[in-house]
Amino acid sequence: MVIVGNMRQEEIWNTDVARHYDTPGAGMFAPEVLGPAVDRLTDLAGDGRALEFAIGTGRVAVPLAERGVPVTGIELSRPMIDQLRTKMDETKIPVVVGDMATAVAPGEYSLVYLVYNTISNLLTQAEQVACFRNAARHLRPGGRFVIELWVPELRKLPPGQEAVVWHCEPGHIGLDTYDFLRQHLVSHHFRFNESGQAELFRSPHRYIWPAELDLMAQLSGFELEARHADWIGTEFTAESRSHVSVYRIPSGRTTS
Repeated sequence: MVIVGNMRQEEIWNTDVARHYDTPGAGMFAPEVLGPAVDRLTDLAGDGRALEFAIGTGRVAVPLAERGVPVTGIELSRPMIDQLRTKMDETKIPVVVGDMATAVAPGEYSLVYLVYNTISNLLTQAEQVACFRNAARHLRPGGRFVIELWVPELRKLPPGQEAVVWHCEPGHIGLDTYDFLRQHLVSHHFRFNESGQAELFRSPHRYIWPAELDLMAQLSGFELEARHADWIGTEFTAESRSHVSVYRIPSGRTTS
């Protein structure tokens, strides 16, 4: 696991972060955000089993399981798993503790998915390629690997500027600082309470261009089946800020 400064990923996603991660009905938990993701993943899983890399507190896995899809998770942060356990127990959503690039869950799956930019938490290209290979290892022939990821906003940065504000609303400002040489960024989340006091949460990422993501998939035996700008199937264009990419193991091809 790559160390960022003096912190490891499992230290970043600690008990305090896990306790405040869920925002029921708002943000990434808003029905208009979460609902389409669950709808699409339910369709892609079909009558098979689903595996979520970095399952977190179960934002997607819990409603997916409630739809009748058997879901297993892989998660590095024990505090995030503890938060998930307040919603569903191990018999309904089993979780393997480990890194999504290397940990192995039992059985075979029709769907592996990674949502909300999580593959970028792996901070080297080698780890990201290993994540693809790990997904392929878990899939049956014809199975799919789905990734939701943002498009790097480097066009917003004039020469000499190293930060861009990507979100601004009352109570929350989000900005990213870039390290172009290493293809890294750090997302800074400033949240303000009613008294004006601010809390800061930072998370490191390695940003990935769609073309680089496709090459990682090809190296791991996948073919790109579909790419859209969102979960409802909006066309992906040069102006899209994010994408949902569906990769597939061709039927008849085996993986190792």
